[in-house]
Amino acid sequence: MAKKSRLLLAHKLFSAMLSLLHGRRPPPHYSSTSRSTTTDPASSPAVHRGAVPPSTLDAAAALVVDVDTALLRSGGDLFPYFMLVALEAGGFLRGLLLLLLCPLIRLLMPRGAAVRAMAAVSFCGLRAGGRFRAGRAVLPKWLMEDVAAEAFEEVRAAGSRAVCVTAMPRVMVDGFLREYLGVEVVVAREMKVLWGFYTGLMEELPEGGEMVMKAALAAPPAAEEESGDKAVVGFSGSMEFLSHPLARCCKEIFVVSADEKSRWRPLARDKYPKPMVFHDGRLAFRPTAADTAAMFAWLPLGVALGAARLAVALTVPYRYSTPILAATGMSWRLKGSRPALPGGGRGQLFVCNHRTLIDPVYVSVALDRQVRAVSYSLSRLSELISPIGRTVRLTRDRDSDGAVMARLLDRGNLVVVCPEGTTCREPYLLRFSPLFAELSDDVVPVGIAVETSMFYATTAGGLKCFDPLYYMVNPRMCYTVQFLDKVDTSAVRSRAAPSTEMANLVQRKMGDALGYGCTMLTRKDKYLMLAGNDGIVRSTGDKSAPSVAAGAEPGRKNN
Repeated sequence: MAKKSRLLLAHKLFSAMLSLLHGRRPPPHYSSTSRSTTTDPASSPAVHRGAVPPSTLDAAAALVVDVDTALLRSGGDLFPYFMLVALEAGGFLRGLLLLLLCPLIRLLMPRGAAVRAMAAVSFCGLRAGGRFRAGRAVLPKWLMEDVAAEAFEEVRAAGSRAVCVTAMPRVMVDGFLREYLGVEVVVAREMKVLWGFYTGLMEELPEGGEMVMKAALAAPPAAEEESGDKAVVGFSGSMEFLSHPLARCCKEIFVVSADEKSRWRPLARDKYPKPMVFHDGRLAFRPTAADTAAMFAWLPLGVALGAARLAVALTVPYRYSTPILAATGMSWRLKGSRPALPGGGRGQLFVCNHRTLIDPVYVSVALDRQVRAVSYSLSRLSELISPIGRTVRLTRDRDSDGAVMARLLDRGNLVVVCPEGTTCREPYLLRFSPLFAELSDDVVPVGIAVETSMFYATTAGGLKCFDPLYYMVNPRMCYTVQFLDKVDTSAVRSRAAPSTEMANLVQRKMGDALGYGCTMLTRKDKYLMLAGNDGIVRSTGDKSAPSVAAGAEPGRKNN
């Protein structure tokens, strides 16, 4: 009997140690179809497995949504989002460290400990505050593409009564949930900050969720009876949600099954509550563990291949370099036919949308003629490796810039201008600056589309001098150039029509040809959102140009 008692005591101590190590409380009882049978229904919610909240749900009920396992289709796999933080905010070495720790994190750690470990690697040492751009500029695109349409309908139906909970740090998801999904209450842990830098440690949530639910239900602190009468419903994709503090406030919890969730559809772009026009970051793919490992395996070969591509582009004529580069995965295609070029006298103005730094290069390749691109600012490195020669620099003075471009046209040059003023990755066109309509009697709109497989060749907050190099390192990429019919702009020069209307007309024609949406957003809107500034950097080395655009590329126009 004594031996049996000692074994029983050892078993209880071991179970207690495991409970403390994992930091989990035993979940309440549940049933697959009906309310659990407990003596205290208020503390043990009814759990419905394999179901979503019904459409007949009480209109006054608050909905607690588990973002990780219910709202996102990835089913609680948070590794790609921490990898985005590690790579975009910390660099390739930090991302490699997180990748190397991935097997340990996935196989040997419970979910709570795994999240804390990924947060420590991704955040430790990063500058906190407004300088942390990944949460507002990088992650929203990938989170939005992971949202399940069925779960989004539940959140939208709940409206202001939706409460989102997540294991990710608040700084990663708060901006996305509030700005793009319209969620007013987000329950997430904060990252600890020391001397303006993240320590990599997360603060714990309070044990009780009653105060949070009172705020979600818009009930005053004293109105305990009123708030208690209102139903609180949980929605998750994992039984682990039952150990969350807010689960104690729920009268019912609906746990969707993995089989049903595998049939859920991603949220269509036209259903987004807010258009995803701007985003930043270099990665053009969702960095799962396998895809991230493939990226690191490709990088040494990619750097060598990029150098070879660059050498071919700089030294071999277009007609020979095109098939050589296409054999390496760097291709382009012409949609439609080339326009008729002027035989002499005044040159031709080409107006194209702005996708990357090298748009004018591919316009030149498609025409098989040298072109002149205009720009406010271009890095020395980008200008050095440009196969179309020096870019004509502008000063942001409307009259002066118009005179410079008019002289280029008078000399018979083929001039390429990008009136959007900055690049846009998504299928949208920004507002067109109207100056181009005042320079020539006709313009040729050029539709540009770019496909890359690994890296974006644009950035709002990073080093723009590396933009063309990131493009060259991609395993495969393709430029599509489409010349549209000439647009008569003589009415603007004769003052019979305003230049803004003509600019909007060209924008609509280009949007229709590309299938892109037309917006009135500008360069300033982009940089305020992605970089926290207006995209202007004061020049100290060139007194003739008092200010230049920080994000300017070839053909950029801000007038």
